[in-house]
Amino acid sequence: MADTVVLLVSELVTNALRHGGGRRTLELTAHRNTIEVAVHDPSRHVPRMRTPDLNGGTGGFGWPKVTRLAHATAVTRQASGGKTVSALLAR
Repeated sequence: MADTVVLLVSELVTNALRHGGGRRTLELTAHRNTIEVAVHDPSRHVPRMRTPDLNGGTGGFGWPKVTRLAHATAVTRQASGGKTVSALLAR
């Protein structure tokens, strides 16, 4: 499970760095039956599925990987602007 948490952290933080702009915050929370990985960034643009770019190097692999690995995902827009992208893993 630790490897999956590390991979989710890497993917969500990388997406925030590439697409989120500004300051980012990572939160890891252990709940009774789940582990939550949450990344906050100032962008209002939500992650989206897209066809991975196999030749041009522009990505498209991260969000599908997150949605496959996580038990659940959520994107919450913040009233102050920006969003939080969360992934839950069953323990």
